[in-house]
Amino acid sequence: MKTLAFGASNSSTSINKALATYTVHLLAEEVMETEVEIIDLNDYAAPIYSSDHEKTYGIPDAAKALKDKIQSADQIIISFAEHNGSYTAAYKSIFDWMSRLEGKVYEGKPVVLLSTSPGARGGASVLATAEISMPFFGATVKATLSVGGFYDVFDFEKGEVSDAETKMRLIEALKSFKD
Repeated sequence: MKTLAFGASNSSTSINKALATYTVHLLAEEVMETEVEIIDLNDYAAPIYSSDHEKTYGIPDAAKALKDKIQSADQIIISFAEHNGSYTAAYKSIFDWMSRLEGKVYEGKPVVLLSTSPGARGGASVLATAEISMPFFGATVKATLSVGGFYDVFDFEKGEVSDAETKMRLIEALKSFKD
């Protein structure tokens, strides 16, 4: 079993990458045996999708490489950063390019979708959008969880959730991979 995890942000200090990283290790330690692969969306940077760009230059290698990573995984954990209520431009761009390779970007893979932010809603708007749209692109959404007040529930020195209730909610979401 191989689990791919990433934060859907290109910020070098992404709290969503921190959440995805912690969560995939929690999966391996508490829920099921799995090989863990954590990727950084910055390694898959691509220009904003444009049909003109595609006609002139083709699909960027970054989109092909990320699509290969998704294809090699058995299951996926994504933590979405919220920019103005929606996906980050970095995620949306690479996703749009991957969809040009194949519309079912996530190939039927089981996914757990997360989001977090410093605010109380924890990126709930982008998470709702992802939950609705991901099945159209081949994802089998197993669970979703929005983590509000990230700086209050995460210990950056230890790299882990410090709030027992949040940890329990993450474990319950991860158990959905077994269903």
